[in-house]
Amino acid sequence: MNAGPFGMSPCQVTEVDPPYRLSFRWGKDWTVTFELKELGEQTELTLIHSGWDLDKVTEFGEAHTIVRDRMDHGWKKLLQSLGAYVEV
Repeated sequence: MNAGPFGMSPCQVTEVDPPYRLSFRWGKDWTVTFELKELGEQTELTLIHSGWDLDKVTEFGEAHTIVRDRMDHGWKKLLQSLGAYVEV
């Protein structure tokens, strides 16, 4: 997976339940899960990025707390872009 300024980061798919759920381990600490739920004529997307620990640092030496703040903004932007793309 391309982790932007941190380069390529290993990931492994851990769960596939089409078309409702996809999970993968990312780096040494995190799991990212995408869940889809049908709501009539709409679809609800839930993104869960777990594995955060106040006492840990990433494999590239940054505290989880710093990376979490950065990723929170990144996920929001990505989901907004995705929403604009699929609603067209």
